[in-house]
Amino acid sequence: MFDFVNRKKRVVQVIMGLAVLPFLFWGVESYRDKGGEGYVAIVDGEEIPRREYEQALRDHHERMRGMLGANFDSAMLDTFEVRNSVLERLIQQRLLNREAVNNGFIVLDSQLVKTIRDIPAFQKDSKFSKQQYEELLRAQGLTPAVFESRVRQELLLQQLLDGYSENGFAPKSVAERVRYLSEVQREISQLQIEPEQFLSQVIPVEADIDAYYEKHKTDFHLPERARVEYLVLSLDAVAKNETVSDEAINAYFTEHGDEFSQPEERKASHILISVPVGAPEDEKQIAREKAENLLEQVKQNPEQFAEIAKEHSDDSGSAALGGDLGFFGRGVMVKSFEDKIFSMQLDEISDIVETDFGLHVIKLTDIKEEKRSTLEDVREQIADKLKIQMAGSVFGEIAEDFGNVVYEQSDSLQSAAEKFELTIQQSDWITRNSTEPSILANEKLLSAIFSEDTISKQRNTEAIEVKPDTFVSARIIEHKPATAQSLMVVKDQIVEKLKMQMAKAKAIEEGEAKLARLQDGDNIDVEWTEAKQISYMQSQGVDHETLRAIFRAQVNNLPAYVGAVSPSGGFSLIRISKVTEPQFTEEMNLNNFNKQLQQMITQEEISSYFSVLRKQYEVKVKQDNF
Repeated sequence: MFDFVNRKKRVVQVIMGLAVLPFLFWGVESYRDKGGEGYVAIVDGEEIPRREYEQALRDHHERMRGMLGANFDSAMLDTFEVRNSVLERLIQQRLLNREAVNNGFIVLDSQLVKTIRDIPAFQKDSKFSKQQYEELLRAQGLTPAVFESRVRQELLLQQLLDGYSENGFAPKSVAERVRYLSEVQREISQLQIEPEQFLSQVIPVEADIDAYYEKHKTDFHLPERARVEYLVLSLDAVAKNETVSDEAINAYFTEHGDEFSQPEERKASHILISVPVGAPEDEKQIAREKAENLLEQVKQNPEQFAEIAKEHSDDSGSAALGGDLGFFGRGVMVKSFEDKIFSMQLDEISDIVETDFGLHVIKLTDIKEEKRSTLEDVREQIADKLKIQMAGSVFGEIAEDFGNVVYEQSDSLQSAAEKFELTIQQSDWITRNSTEPSILANEKLLSAIFSEDTISKQRNTEAIEVKPDTFVSARIIEHKPATAQSLMVVKDQIVEKLKMQMAKAKAIEEGEAKLARLQDGDNIDVEWTEAKQISYMQSQGVDHETLRAIFRAQVNNLPAYVGAVSPSGGFSLIRISKVTEPQFTEEMNLNNFNKQLQQMITQEEISSYFSVLRKQYEVKVKQDNF
């Protein structure tokens, strides 16, 4: 997405993300408000409540569901990486807020009012509508006070980050060098010397086998293992037993029909000739003449629009994509830009459109018409949603009762299974670090399963929430402690490991010997691969370390020879036979590249800033809750 949209969209997207996400789980929250929810992390003394973290997880799931549609699979989001990234965002928000407050940043009421009044979703006939504002918030279960507090916080954080996002700088000499290195090409041929070629030539001696076993004995321990039976109580399972009437489904569809419609979206490409706000008239005239010249070119050769955008557009983000901005709906772009796009015909090229960011030539490339689902299309979806709401209102009591039963009748899961109509399931052998089955792959649950109380007294574990609204209780049916394996049992494994180590050493030795002879000018027989052109941007499958070796090589006299240890542990021998210098046609290309480089530098600076904040403020993550 291009730069001028980013600046406008950043606040709007975050704000609308807060405002219009479907809060489908209000029923679940009702029982969590009764206390004892705990926390997942502490940032400089301030707790991040578990309830807030779980709501953030649900919001993330709903955003992904909206983006992926029928391709959405909740299982792909139920991973440590996703859960950790959601928690990290909450931690970063707390860190930034603490830093902003400590540095005296404030958001004026006038600034808050202007931001909210400018949000298109709250406007009617291009003017802010208080009625529409309040109705939209009310439909999402938000009060103006809560919403405005969130907007104020986002604006506060934006002030803090603007110093980084708007001041990335790359000297022209650096941009020139990086651009050169990204586009210069070298023609190479390779010879891969793999360890497998030498496996038949190496035999470890007994002394080495014994020494390896003694040094790595713990690597060959069989870990503590157990087979368990377990019960799973989840909100989804409880909801399936609820009954929803046709009248309730019809009423929900009538009241929330907009949830099941997809507004019209349009896809466009553009060429931007940037003109700073307040630029002198002569500068504006030069820019307009250039825009008019480009408009004439694309109207004469519409099929060349992408190539012309790549070469001439000042929007570095979209220029690399031929000006492509992707699909977007109303309320995302600046008004004059959006109004023009939504008035155009497919494949039409606009006249010059002026915004605060400069002059645009726009081509409409695709249209997704508005889609409205019928009641029959979404009947099952609404039924599931209402069942979740109904079950959520009582699920807290059910979960508490489930926990009491498995605790009070701790010698068996049978009573709980019968009372809550659940099926007792059994696992294969699992360890403290098992990842399968996924329902048991929870740090707190595995810790409880392998606790002394559960093992020696054969008791049920407590009911543990392994993911939002899903509780598990387990008991051990068979247990085996960690055991050491004798050298006789693992000898074959050790022999294979040592043979591979020795083979890798011989492959590197062979490669370095050949490289030395080639660099000395010896004429040796090498079966080179077919020559290919590579660059940092188009590595053609060459690994990073080999790529660095190729471009560090002196190429005054060709062919030149270099080598590097390959990821497989072998040796990559390379012949450089040709250097193709890049051809840069215009200074504008360098300007566009410099902007992209500045954006990368900005991202790195913000990342480093977060790292500093993590060290400056104390952050504790409660792993068992997390």
